[in-house]
Amino acid sequence: MEAALEENLLGALENVIDPELGIDIVNLGLIYGVDLDENGLCNVSMTLTSMGCPLAGHIEQDIKRALADIPEIKELNVNIVWDPPWGKDKMSRYAKIALGIPD
Repeated sequence: MEAALEENLLGALENVIDPELGIDIVNLGLIYGVDLDENGLCNVSMTLTSMGCPLAGHIEQDIKRALADIPEIKELNVNIVWDPPWGKDKMSRYAKIALGIPD
């Protein structure tokens, strides 16, 4: 996948806000990977801040809406993974500042 397209996909995912934390899922470090193959199959690998997150379905629907207008995507899978586990070290500097977490 071209770097510009990957940047476009991640930019679209920055519009998906974690409802509990109020920060987008990219800056929170929840997106582990985005892959788009030549047939238009897009796989988003991500995690959640906790295994029992009650908003998983809501976030998944927001991801699908955020990527719906990208013409290269014909099919979309959102894969929630737990390895490696999420931690505050995966957050961007922006997210840490917004949440008042020391860098």
